[in-house]
Amino acid sequence: MLYWLLLIIFASFISILFFQPHWILAIIELLIPGVVYFAKIDGNLIALTIDDSPDKDTTQILLNILRENQVKATFFIISNQVFANEAIIQTMVTDGHELGNHMTEDKPSIKLSPEEFATDLLKAHSVISRFDKIHWFRPASGWYNSEMLKTAKKNGYRTALGSVFPYDTLIESSWFAVNYILFNIRPGSIIVLHDGNSRGQRTVKTLIKILPILKNRGYKFVTLSELFTKDNSISGQFF
Repeated sequence: MLYWLLLIIFASFISILFFQPHWILAIIELLIPGVVYFAKIDGNLIALTIDDSPDKDTTQILLNILRENQVKATFFIISNQVFANEAIIQTMVTDGHELGNHMTEDKPSIKLSPEEFATDLLKAHSVISRFDKIHWFRPASGWYNSEMLKTAKKNGYRTALGSVFPYDTLIESSWFAVNYILFNIRPGSIIVLHDGNSRGQRTVKTLIKILPILKNRGYKFVTLSELFTKDNSISGQFF
């Protein structure tokens, strides 16, 4: 009996990890307010977000693919990688993409003290905001606490994670990412993919596959800010 109970618990856990049901994420939003995982909308709008940009080798390829498919995305920028890659960031803005704050380094934000976090957030902001206005923050490695959310909000940020994350930082398979995204996508979904080195190369392969398929399904890709202007649960001006 215990064996079957443990098996059911394990299967349920795996199911939640794989399907990332919106009702689970909605409960998390209620328990820990201040982070958005998806938008509550009526139309077929979705947001593509790409973390850990810019990269000197892969980011321009990603931008080319997005341009060819007439897709807008939100890039979460690591500010220490901006130097010597300013032209790439400017191309993002010129092409109509949105910039977000992903701190100064690709290290877990939650390990920082409240003072260190505030300093790092503003340091990254000072670099990224030279190119465009920034509304969105995503904690490095995805973990956060209430103090981080308060600091981000105090400095004019909304915090966003996502509802369709194919674990591309752990599973080194573009095939898995493609099928995971195509299976789990819903109106209002936020897709999370990664740039840089082998991760960026996998994202290139993934986008080549999914963008035409999702567009053929009737989905329209918009930036995070555009997505949340259509959110039914938000009244008045979003920012």
